[in-house]
Amino acid sequence: MSYRLLLTFILGCFSGTALAQRTVSDAKIIYKMELPPEQLQMDAMLEGSTFTQYMRGPLSRIDMNFNIVHYTYLINSKTETMTTLIDQHGNKYLIRAGKEQYNKDLKQYENIQFTDQTETKQIAGYTCRKAIGTMPDGKTFEVFYATDLVPENRQYNRRFVNLKGIPLEFEILTKTGAKTRVIATKVDLYPIPASYFDVPKTGYKEVSQEELKNM
Repeated sequence: MSYRLLLTFILGCFSGTALAQRTVSDAKIIYKMELPPEQLQMDAMLEGSTFTQYMRGPLSRIDMNFNIVHYTYLINSKTETMTTLIDQHGNKYLIRAGKEQYNKDLKQYENIQFTDQTETKQIAGYTCRKAIGTMPDGKTFEVFYATDLVPENRQYNRRFVNLKGIPLEFEILTKTGAKTRVIATKVDLYPIPASYFDVPKTGYKEVSQEELKNM
């Protein structure tokens, strides 16, 4: 093979890789949650819990539905704020986190390091590469991310700010050390209405983190 042909081939490979990657601004990803056996033994109603991720530019929303309680996280990376909504049997609470708390949490997640592994698998129609996330305290968790999907807003889910793609399967570490596995079942890449990210003006009692703990 001549030098010119070899150079063309190499450039073509790199171009192909670049074209295969898609920068994602808007998306809705539905995940199923596989909870640890001990949690399901304590409360069978937790079975069938879901995790839904929405993103639109600098806006992000995460819905965690445990059937008996529903958490919603509204994250705005432009204003550096986050609002948490809790709905437990109709008792609704709203907790705000300003820039100081937002950046404190972000700094913690920025220290998570991801190491690629050789294993790959197909999830929701995408080829995903396995990576091991190592937290500052040394604890680790698995993640499989779609190498073709790169988030425009790296802070859409601050846990994955250092990851090179969008995770379609990952583990969440609980305070007890147990791991909940979250697996994507559907990926929709279409414009998400801005109203999905609005903070409710009524219907929720606004409380602080301390007040919520005391409840």
